[in-house]
Amino acid sequence: MALIKTVNGISPIFGEDCYLAENATIVGEVIMGDQCSVWFHTVIRGDVNSITIGNQTNIQDGAVIHCTYKTAKTTIGSRVSIGHNALVHGCTLEDDSLVGMGAIVMDGAVVQTGAMVAAGAVVLEGTIVESGFLYAGVPAKKIKPIDDKLKEMLKRISGNYIMYSGWFKA
Repeated sequence: MALIKTVNGISPIFGEDCYLAENATIVGEVIMGDQCSVWFHTVIRGDVNSITIGNQTNIQDGAVIHCTYKTAKTTIGSRVSIGHNALVHGCTLEDDSLVGMGAIVMDGAVVQTGAMVAAGAVVLEGTIVESGFLYAGVPAKKIKPIDDKLKEMLKRISGNYIMYSGWFKA
């Protein structure tokens, strides 16, 4: 069972059919929708502000989700994929978006619906990652429109993680 902690009298709330890896840590004001998965060594810290996560979102191994005290909550939509070792901090990830492995998304940034942040990219504070585009680099810049192949990949990853989590719930 994952480490679930109450902070200042506020406990995480989970939707139905979620998978939480045994060594994931989820604390404080975290509200998670249905069919989400939180993988090994992931930390979701809603201790200093709120974290809201939609349905069918996967937060992969070693990711850290946090926020900033009184100024920047974290909002993550539905069918979002957050890659291994990504850092998502005080920002908004809209529905059907992807944050690649090892990427960093900082306070006040918005990754719009259907946008992708490449592996290793750093999305600086306040940056808007536009819907339908891939952003990459340090700092992250608009690279190219997302083609049909990448759009299909976004859908596939989200669905695959629901399937993968089923293997661990059996």
